[in-house]
Amino acid sequence: MTAVPARPAHVPLAVATRADHVESVHFGSVAVVDADGRLLDGAGDPQAIVFTRSALKPLQALPFVRDGGPQRFGFTEPQVALMCASHSGEPMHVAQVSEMLARAGNRVDDLGCGTHAPGHYEVRGEVPPRPPYSPLAHNCSGKHAGMLAACTLHGHDKRDYLAFDHPVQRAIRDAVASVAAVDATTMPWGIDGCSAPNYALPLASLAYAYARLAAGDPADAPLRLLRDAMRAHPAMVSGTGRSDETLMRAGAGDWVAKIGAEGVQAFGATRRGLGIAVKIADGSRRALLPVLVSVLEQLRLVDGQQSDALERLRRPTLANYRGTPTGSIVPVVRLDGRAASGETLR
Repeated sequence: MTAVPARPAHVPLAVATRADHVESVHFGSVAVVDADGRLLDGAGDPQAIVFTRSALKPLQALPFVRDGGPQRFGFTEPQVALMCASHSGEPMHVAQVSEMLARAGNRVDDLGCGTHAPGHYEVRGEVPPRPPYSPLAHNCSGKHAGMLAACTLHGHDKRDYLAFDHPVQRAIRDAVASVAAVDATTMPWGIDGCSAPNYALPLASLAYAYARLAAGDPADAPLRLLRDAMRAHPAMVSGTGRSDETLMRAGAGDWVAKIGAEGVQAFGATRRGLGIAVKIADGSRRALLPVLVSVLEQLRLVDGQQSDALERLRRPTLANYRGTPTGSIVPVVRLDGRAASGETLR
């Protein structure tokens, strides 16, 4: 019999209402960690082991940046941001990924991410055209272009660049473990939606990684380069009208944000040196942003102007197929102030 994994001690973070009555409850957990590795606050189970999904992308790009890859191939700052992106497949994204491939001597056919309908159609509420779709429009194509460039940089075989034991993936694994302060040999792993290895971390360790990313460790210039590219080009990291773009624009250079599939959000605040990680237990995206905005408000990271910019994320309206409002997503997350415990991650 297959053993059942331990269940995290998640708590209610948001509710879905209908006619002012609670219809559904979204459970999950939150971790708030500073750049010194102290668990300052949280809700539910900050040590819950969660797959990081696309929130991992800045760390996946880190080895290539540390090895001087962007300088070697002349990648621009927007292209560095694209290596961290879950982009919408807009023309600006497609053009930049195509150029990244060409600069490193790679081709579209080398991309191992697969294909899907460009995300900008969903953002605009439009029906996408029928397939086939180009892998250039895949939301992870920038990350994959970076991995392929790393193969070129080091002379690695690119045909199996997504294999768990490929040198590019080994370097990524070590970088993730180092920045998140975990043991690389014990990180659970699986195959992501784009076929690259993905790793599970304690939620607090993901928050710690983003605290370090946001704070800009003076001893780690490549990590700062990734942070600065993401903050300067939020539309490259996500896309026009997407949530990460909205968050980073509202932060006006102070915030770095990266969403992941299955209800994951990572966030860093530079001036406060904080990292935040949220997991919605059922994987629902609809509860994720209202919970994050509530956490930011409870931590007093949001001023009046930022509050206005985040209004559409705070309490989204639910509607039926005629567009009639039926309810809303209401955050009920309450940070529990666990800083007094003195718990640290390293």
